[in-house]
Amino acid sequence: MVKMTRSVAKAMLGDVSEEKRFWSSDGRYLKNLEELRDALNQMADETFSYHSNENKTDFSNWVKDVVGDETLARDLLKCANKEQGAKAVADRVAWLKAKAGIF
Repeated sequence: MVKMTRSVAKAMLGDVSEEKRFWSSDGRYLKNLEELRDALNQMADETFSYHSNENKTDFSNWVKDVVGDETLARDLLKCANKEQGAKAVADRVAWLKAKAGIF
């Protein structure tokens, strides 16, 4: 587990490299947690289910492996629908912004 410092929080909020962007089955490419939050708020239930179901944990995997946020990744595993996912990401983004001193 990484110690959460101001610089780590800023890095987690930043854009990932182009080759590591999250591809959503609805055609979106997401480059940061805020875009993930917005996409979850707007996407169809079918799109969420494509990426998060009993066989796939795409959102959680991307957040853990690419963004580096193990806490949010664990929280996303518990989300049964896109509304819960969007709330988990929104809450974490707000917390990270506070930690990073971004308002």
